[in-house]
Amino acid sequence: MRVLILNGDYPRFLKWLYGREPDLATASYADQMAARNASLFGVADFYSSNFRAQGHEAAEIHVNNVSLQSAWAREHGMAFDMSQEVAGSRKDRLPGWLQRSVAPLKPMLRPLARTVGLSPRLSEQLQQILVAQIEEFRPDLILNQDVFYVTTKLIERFRGMGVSTILGQVGIEPSRGENWGVYDLMLSQLPRVVRAFRAAGVAAEVSHLAFEPVILDRLRPVAEQDVDVSFVGSVSEDHRERIALLEFIADRFDLKLWGNIPSSLPASSPLWRCFQGEVWGTEMYQVLRRSRITLNSHIDIAGEEAGNMRLFEATGIGTFLLTDYKRNLNTLFEAPRDVEVWRTPEDCAASIERYLGDDRARLAIAATGQQTTLSRHNFNLRVREILDYVERVKR
Repeated sequence: MRVLILNGDYPRFLKWLYGREPDLATASYADQMAARNASLFGVADFYSSNFRAQGHEAAEIHVNNVSLQSAWAREHGMAFDMSQEVAGSRKDRLPGWLQRSVAPLKPMLRPLARTVGLSPRLSEQLQQILVAQIEEFRPDLILNQDVFYVTTKLIERFRGMGVSTILGQVGIEPSRGENWGVYDLMLSQLPRVVRAFRAAGVAAEVSHLAFEPVILDRLRPVAEQDVDVSFVGSVSEDHRERIALLEFIADRFDLKLWGNIPSSLPASSPLWRCFQGEVWGTEMYQVLRRSRITLNSHIDIAGEEAGNMRLFEATGIGTFLLTDYKRNLNTLFEAPRDVEVWRTPEDCAASIERYLGDDRARLAIAATGQQTTLSRHNFNLRVREILDYVERVKR
């Protein structure tokens, strides 16, 4: 079977990737893809490599990577006008108060936002390149992991091109007004999202994120764990509970924060003094390795369900994870054997104090958490689950 995985990258990551290698943007498609995968950011080539390990032909396309996609176009005789590509997102221009106000309404507002240009979307020429890539690769299965850049209208077009099986993967509730029925199956790490799709008459199954063990072979050793408490990830208007937790901890411990901070965050916030800048891929994993304790707090819309990537990145790399309690967490990890949980900021602070003072207990939990992730939450197992779902779809 020929499998094509569609994905999109954060614009800030792309700026970092191409900023550190000025000549990369003019390199060949193969060289740019190799550099993208070597960064280990996100899911890199973890899905395609494990589909290949199961005996299938597989490849990824990063649909919004202008430099990468334009290289493919040049190598295939397609014209590409770089001046047509508008850098950045209009979302960043919205004032903080407006972002906070519309956050609860996003599922209803996304179709309108896309229409007026406030939601990520591909330019016409990037869409043409993607169509040409699908024509050349001739996939039997498409796994679309970015349902915002790759719209349902594009999926309808791919279906008309003869793609027999199309799966979508998304971690938030479906936008209203979209024809999700064009997919054979929707996957999500959140059971609540799966239930929402099923309620709308769309087939859906739970498929969690994972960790790729190969990462451990590609990282250099760290001299010591010199960071008491870390948080690595986004801090935005969609993370109000996360901000409240981190500010509480920052007032009591030497918290170091890597990621991004919204411009709307008051200057008085203690998070500004904790901020260490952004790290991506290999650099992020090295920060986790240096951390005695790393914190996790899910995005607000996750509700009472666990499933973000940090669960698997932190435990997979062998770091002690202190994560927010969720009702389904026990289906992934056993606390306090694999991870420790917090229910309130005060509870989190108490656990930090306890485990900073008990190296043996902290390291034991980190070790069992890593073993659980490597044995139960690796990409090879996830790909096998997806293939089982595909077999059911075909029946």
